[in-house]
Amino acid sequence: MPVQIIKERNSGKVLNVVLGATKEQGGTRTHTITVGGQTSLPFLHFEGEAPNKPVIAMEVVDRVPDDWNDELKTALGDVLDDPTVWAKKCVEEFGADLIYLRLQSADPELGDSSPEKCIETVKSVLKAVGVPLAVIGCGIDEVDNKVISAVAEACAGENLLLGHATQENYNTLTAACMVHKHTLIANSPLDINICKQLNILITEMGLPIERIIMDPSIGGLGYGMEYAYSIGERGRIGTLQGDKMLALPTLGTVGFEAWKAKEANVGADEFPGWGEQGERGILWEAVTATSLLQSGLDILVMRHPEAVRLVRKNIEDLMKPSSL
Repeated sequence: MPVQIIKERNSGKVLNVVLGATKEQGGTRTHTITVGGQTSLPFLHFEGEAPNKPVIAMEVVDRVPDDWNDELKTALGDVLDDPTVWAKKCVEEFGADLIYLRLQSADPELGDSSPEKCIETVKSVLKAVGVPLAVIGCGIDEVDNKVISAVAEACAGENLLLGHATQENYNTLTAACMVHKHTLIANSPLDINICKQLNILITEMGLPIERIIMDPSIGGLGYGMEYAYSIGERGRIGTLQGDKMLALPTLGTVGFEAWKAKEANVGADEFPGWGEQGERGILWEAVTATSLLQSGLDILVMRHPEAVRLVRKNIEDLMKPSSL
């Protein structure tokens, strides 16, 4: 008996956003990466087009991440004191599509690095790898406004993905992206209305909407992932119904959320029934990533090389054409 497949007809489309710039485009990247372009819910190839697959950005910090799990640090090897070598290893050995460079040392309590020192780090990483870069600050608005603006000016034309612009602090970073030709991460706190409002505020300043990536925030497995999934899904449905202020690719800091969960970090000696911590942590990150892929994430920021390998395989399988 034949089965009739019911297909939704969508009027909207996720915008294409290009990351990085080649020499011909004014930058130094060996290639650019385009995300977005979907005309259906994630991976429903029988209903629409998905011209660009989700990509994996590996997180690199400009200081030794003392708070990271020892198993995670061991997997990354003896590169954690040098962000340039760390980034190079992520690309060449672990196959990262992008580097997500966190300038954490700019925090006055974690190194107090000057804008000049941060620029030196970003340029060193740009020289070491050919993939596009995302560069974010330490999370303190006053510091980030100085540091990220200085990085934007020093790396003009590279089309870096810079962040984070928030509802309370978006003017300076938006202006820096406009003047120096970069793309902006618009970060909102798991609220679809604030997410949309922030995009409106940024575009009203004059930054083209196709130079914005949304970071609507996520929760890790067991810590709000279901709510994060619903926010992502609402955004994608709104896009497909024609809401242009939600029609942007999305980014999720999967590694950060997964590895702060208790279940990813405590040892088997404390909870014998949970299994070995090393394998459990990898799976916690991989399950968080593969679940949120289904909500419409385009850029997954990850940490553990083995979790990256598992998620990349899942993406390849999901991007195969449907037989329906």
